[in-house]
Amino acid sequence: MRVLIINTAERIGGAAIAANRLMEALKNNGIKAKMLVRNKQTDQVTVVALKKSWRRIWQFTWERIVIWAANGFKRHNLFAVDIANTGTDITSLPEFRQADVIHLHWINQGMLSLKDIQRILASGKPVVWTMHDMWPFTGICHYSGECEKYTAQCHDCPLLLKPHHHDLSEKTFHKKQKLYTTAPITFIACSQWLEAMARKSSLLQGHPITNIPNAINTNLFKPRAKKFAREKLHLPTDKKLLLFGSMKITDKRKGIDYLIEACKLLAQQESELSQQLGVVVLGSQAEQCKSLFPFPIYPMNYVSNEKELVDIYNAVDLYVTPSLQDNLPNTIVEAMACGIPCVGFNVGGIPQMIDHLHNGYVAQYKSADDLANGICWTLTEGDYETLSSEAYRKAVTTYSEATVASQYIQIYNHITGKKCITFIIYIRSFPSSRLPIMPEPYWKTLFRVSSPRPTRMWNTSSWTEVPKTELYKSLNNTRNIYIQ
Repeated sequence: MRVLIINTAERIGGAAIAANRLMEALKNNGIKAKMLVRNKQTDQVTVVALKKSWRRIWQFTWERIVIWAANGFKRHNLFAVDIANTGTDITSLPEFRQADVIHLHWINQGMLSLKDIQRILASGKPVVWTMHDMWPFTGICHYSGECEKYTAQCHDCPLLLKPHHHDLSEKTFHKKQKLYTTAPITFIACSQWLEAMARKSSLLQGHPITNIPNAINTNLFKPRAKKFAREKLHLPTDKKLLLFGSMKITDKRKGIDYLIEACKLLAQQESELSQQLGVVVLGSQAEQCKSLFPFPIYPMNYVSNEKELVDIYNAVDLYVTPSLQDNLPNTIVEAMACGIPCVGFNVGGIPQMIDHLHNGYVAQYKSADDLANGICWTLTEGDYETLSSEAYRKAVTTYSEATVASQYIQIYNHITGKKCITFIIYIRSFPSSRLPIMPEPYWKTLFRVSSPRPTRMWNTSSWTEVPKTELYKSLNNTRNIYIQ
């Protein structure tokens, strides 16, 4: 089976990272997966970029101009919304023609227009859409905040400077409504929270919706020696270090103001602990925060190299994510896979990831006081070693490549009507399709098949022994047979 994953960027942004990791997970589990992007950052051969041209630049610019004009030529929330009025027709590309499944991810900012998505649907190829934010089921916003107009019909958008009943949100909502009416799209949310939000939208009524978490390579992201990691990064070895990370530190949605306030409370109320604390700030414009915290600050620029990220996570004692609205942050998964407990607000997909007082602390929403309590409890009152081991255990059991890939493969099998068979290689292979004569006990092979419709031969959740007679039927004309 061939799957084409489509995302605007290859490595920049949470959605891009998640899409890239899914591609690798699928490849490692028997699927021929490629990724189509507008912005390519690596030399990965299975990632294909659209041809660079002035037209691509203009497509991105034109969408912003339309939004800018609708806002009275003000930059108000210029990048908080998208209207998908420009994009690229990808249906003629060889990667598209060869694919059995088209898998959309974050396709905004000039990658695909709504008309381009319509062309994809018209091709007849099955489409899966993994939602990394709310945009697929709202008019124009990526996160709606407290607005629930998307549940019926978007209009008077609070993210526009001069909202009105027939504004961009209403017009784009109607376009999506027309697009989705007969569109056979399977929608996947990355979190239970986003799935619940999607089910409330009138746009997705009647469409299949489920949730599958983002994958992570637990062979790379895993616990390592803390002292070694700190020495490598030139961080102090005598401090308890908190980590806060964001692509853009000043992004209000990431909630750094609440972390600053929580640290000030700790400095006032926990004098002994506060003397031991330091904060690692990871992301662009991190230097700007040095004077805002009452503790020593260790700023680091945004890091995309995953091996460097592993060192950073292993160098700290606690990851703090005071996000005010988030889906299923990759950063929490990364930290947990490295055995680092996490503290975050009770919002979005965060409480699905952090099990309160079990592998971290879930603080009351927008409460700097409870965020401070969570930091203090994790570092002083909780059994840190248990919290660490439980964080690692959850990452391995819930977010590993094999776990996530198998769930997606079941979806692909269902919408294509195909079965993907993975052979487990044991001792030797035979170059002929004609099987040698051997005693019956040896004529058994183990298969694992991801299929939503199990038969007497296939089992979706376990390894199954297949007798010789069935082996002949299933592997007729197969040139390499692996047997136990």
